[in-house]
Amino acid sequence: MAPEASPPSKDGETPVPYAPTTAEFLEEQASPEFGELRKAHRSFAFPLTVAFIVWYLAYVLLSNYAGDLMGTKLFGNINVALVLGLAQFLTTFLIAWFYSRHANAKLDPKAEAIKSRLEGGA
Repeated sequence: MAPEASPPSKDGETPVPYAPTTAEFLEEQASPEFGELRKAHRSFAFPLTVAFIVWYLAYVLLSNYAGDLMGTKLFGNINVALVLGLAQFLTTFLIAWFYSRHANAKLDPKAEAIKSRLEGGA
């Protein structure tokens, strides 16, 4: 969705939209609502990021030091390394989808309320 543009004024110049001051930003940053938004983001993003990095590094370490395990054929020419490698892609897409759902449900409404409050100071 494109941002809404202000209609040109009668003298032909586009009016400048309201911009919050530094003091207003700092006041909002100190508000409980902003703290809740930050907590909702961090409590989701940090653990998931750590879990994915551990999963990724485990795959790399297994590939490097557990060649026999990774080379174990499951069926045909499909081995453990290929299945785990493809699982890396799957988990990446699942995390992106899961984060999108989380952001839409928990983060976006709080962020929109903060944005409206800041822009409403005109």
